[in-house]
Amino acid sequence: MNHTREINALFTLIDDPDQEVYETVSDRIVGFGKAIIPNLEDLWENTPSEDVQERIETLIHRLHYTDLVADLAEWRDSAYHDLLFGALLVAKYQYPDLQSTPVLQDIEKIRRNVWLELNTFLTPLEHANVLSSIIYNYYNLKGNEVTYSQKDDFFLNKVLAKKKGNALTNGIIYQVMCGLLDINAKIINIPRHFIIAFYHSDYEVATFKGHPQNKIHFFVDATTGQAYSHAEVENYLHKMSLPNAQQYYKPLSHKKIIQVLLEELSKCYSLPSEADSQREILSLVALLDK
Repeated sequence: MNHTREINALFTLIDDPDQEVYETVSDRIVGFGKAIIPNLEDLWENTPSEDVQERIETLIHRLHYTDLVADLAEWRDSAYHDLLFGALLVAKYQYPDLQSTPVLQDIEKIRRNVWLELNTFLTPLEHANVLSSIIYNYYNLKGNEVTYSQKDDFFLNKVLAKKKGNALTNGIIYQVMCGLLDINAKIINIPRHFIIAFYHSDYEVATFKGHPQNKIHFFVDATTGQAYSHAEVENYLHKMSLPNAQQYYKPLSHKKIIQVLLEELSKCYSLPSEADSQREILSLVALLDK
């Protein structure tokens, strides 16, 4: 790392009691980018003061968060919003050193097992049965209701490691599988529910005129893999006092799915001591709208 003399001088000022001095010093340190993190970690290990260690931890978090903002902005501006990569970026908020290789290996294992059971003669419902059987029975992925006391249920790396997620993360895994296997099934915009619609093979959201419900075979609950009929979904909307409107049957864009994941994740940081974290996550939500 270059600028060693300047860095060492800045490090001696991390414990400055003057808040204005500290803010100037911390801004300058963050300006070096994440390459300075090993230096900060070394300083942390050799610092007896817990207050200084806390400041160093804050600086390291700022550096990781700045890097995440840049990566998410690049994902937002890309021509294709890869859903799996977007979900991994969300996980990097809590696990900045996340390695994607184990996640990709788990996804490939599931994909291969499903692919081995598929053939061109299967009906859409049989496709769904194979997917659900492999994901929820053979791979043993469990689904919880969305609960804000379980942060790890929102992070895809932890969901795959523990084989336990919620409707959002299980739904993302299910849709990623469908994309890899050329199955036209996508998460839709049903309020307060995360379900997947199995569309007719010729359905394209950008070109189809008419009610998209007419192009859906059936639905799958992302939490458990259970299939739902049209009547069951219509009954759910009726119980919610909602119309059977077109907007509920259109697939959510990958960007919108990641926004929903972030919005729900932010609710996990509800304690007064977590206010900064909640604000940061909501800033990521807003970033995707720019």
